[in-house]
Amino acid sequence: MEKIDGMEMTYVHEIVCLIQSQMDSTKLLQELEDYHENDIAEALEYLTEHERKNLYQILGAERTSEIFAFLDDASVYLEEMKLENAVDILEFMDADDAVDVLETIDEEMGELLVSMMDEEVSQDIKLIQSYEEDEIGSMMTTNFIQIKQGATVRQAMKEMVAQAEENDNIYTIYVCDDNGAFYGAMDLKDLITARDYMDLEEFISQAYPFVRDHEKVSDCLEKIRGYAEDSIPVLDEEDKILGVITSQDIIEAVEDEMNDDYAKLAGLTSEEDLNEGLLQSMKKRLPWLAVLLFLGMGVSTVVGMFEQVVDQIAVIVCFQSLILGMAGNAGTQSLAITIRVLMDEQVRGADKLRLVFKEIKVGLCNGILLGILSFLFIGGYVYLLKEYDLFFSFAVSGCVAIALVVSMLIASMVGTVVPLVLHRMKIDPAVASGPLITTINDLVAVIAYFGLAWLLLIQVIGLA
Repeated sequence: MEKIDGMEMTYVHEIVCLIQSQMDSTKLLQELEDYHENDIAEALEYLTEHERKNLYQILGAERTSEIFAFLDDASVYLEEMKLENAVDILEFMDADDAVDVLETIDEEMGELLVSMMDEEVSQDIKLIQSYEEDEIGSMMTTNFIQIKQGATVRQAMKEMVAQAEENDNIYTIYVCDDNGAFYGAMDLKDLITARDYMDLEEFISQAYPFVRDHEKVSDCLEKIRGYAEDSIPVLDEEDKILGVITSQDIIEAVEDEMNDDYAKLAGLTSEEDLNEGLLQSMKKRLPWLAVLLFLGMGVSTVVGMFEQVVDQIAVIVCFQSLILGMAGNAGTQSLAITIRVLMDEQVRGADKLRLVFKEIKVGLCNGILLGILSFLFIGGYVYLLKEYDLFFSFAVSGCVAIALVVSMLIASMVGTVVPLVLHRMKIDPAVASGPLITTINDLVAVIAYFGLAWLLLIQVIGLA
């Protein structure tokens, strides 16, 4: 058995030892009741195929289905089973979890498994599979409690208990009218504490939030997150409840959105996958790299235009990377702040304008402070270590300082304005990636630095 290191793996290690101990099946089942399904799921990879098959038989299809819901890739384990056993496990799972598992296996095998399922279960799975990946419907679960409007407290409690046998998302109870349309929602706590003589209507919130099944996840994520409910209903065009979005679904959606934006900031079209093929990874990265190549050529061309400046004052080349690096850093910081602000769809035009001026002021103030430091340190460095005369040394450091202020000011403005413009054009602002902003700012910084060196050091002071 492989050794499992780290405190977080202690339970997994215990589970593996229990399963490999050859203890009686009844005793093993009792012992495993104390462990979380996620830990048992992690333990599966440390077991042999024979040990896993024996474990599935001991646990039964229902408990095994709860464990499979925590697997990142269930395809390996499903392939070890007979088809009917795999079907039993998938039928016990929530429809959205079953869809996630089916996505990890061969498409033909998935279709075969769905065709062998109970009709009601297969319909729920096919419903979720019918939505595009970026639609709310693809994230919903059909695991929820629904009662009829006008029910008494006793009737509602009886209906809730009956449905709870199949559905465990019971903390919010949804109410529909006589036509099956969404009417409102109530807390389980209110139903439990209600008395028979009370009117259930007073506990129902008719202004409860909802989302539509074909809405884009990115468009309504902020709205969903803002309500902070444990679940929110998903309605079709006729206002009928198709499923619900749980708080766990919201967390996963936020994480996926952040990962996607992070990938785009790196110049990619989506999050990179370790198992992704070479050609697919190249196709994601190559378009950005091609654009950046030509922008980089533009930077090199501009540097070449100032060849005369470099020939006459060679020491200024030493500080080119400093100017470019600081401009790129300032621009990327402003870009990150702007994208975070734009995630809030309620931001008004006046707020966006205020953000632009704020980032410009931040870039200017940071540039001035860093410019003063660079003036002192670079002047001392050139004078003491490069052994140039005092006037020349601080003339060069003064040029660097001014260029630093100018480039950081412009870089902060570019890092803010570009994503705002893209957002205005209905383009995801995250595509204004770090590499693109950095390259644009490199161009600006090179022109500012060498332009100032030519103007101040050669034309005005005459150091050449």
